[in-house]
Amino acid sequence: MHSGMSRQQFEQVVSDAMDDIPKDLLEQIDNVAIVVEDEPAADWQARGWDGHEHSAADGHSELLGLYTGIPLTQRGDFYGFGGATPDTIQIFAGPLTRISRDQADLKQQIHTTVIHEVGHYFGIDDARLHELGWG
Repeated sequence: MHSGMSRQQFEQVVSDAMDDIPKDLLEQIDNVAIVVEDEPAADWQARGWDGHEHSAADGHSELLGLYTGIPLTQRGDFYGFGGATPDTIQIFAGPLTRISRDQADLKQQIHTTVIHEVGHYFGIDDARLHELGWG
């Protein structure tokens, strides 16, 4: 990573962002794997992925994070019966590093992205996340 932040430090910032989630909400998070990846798949837009994006002035978009799974608000009574594949929150180090001005900005971008993707786990859509300042 070229931000002056090692992979281990980056993962610690992701962990710290999770720790900042209020305890009553954190206790509701179940069966979710949070992983740091270097880059999203090159064809993420073609795949129809809708994650936390950063759009540059030139129209180029970077995928910063992605929630994949069944949001809490859409889980039925039988969710998890017989076991359920974990939902996944992916945080993409490369794009986050590229859009950040410095290490302090990178930490803030990571925090915002983690909260954004956790919001999707709770069933909050992008428009509402933007209203709440987590866009």
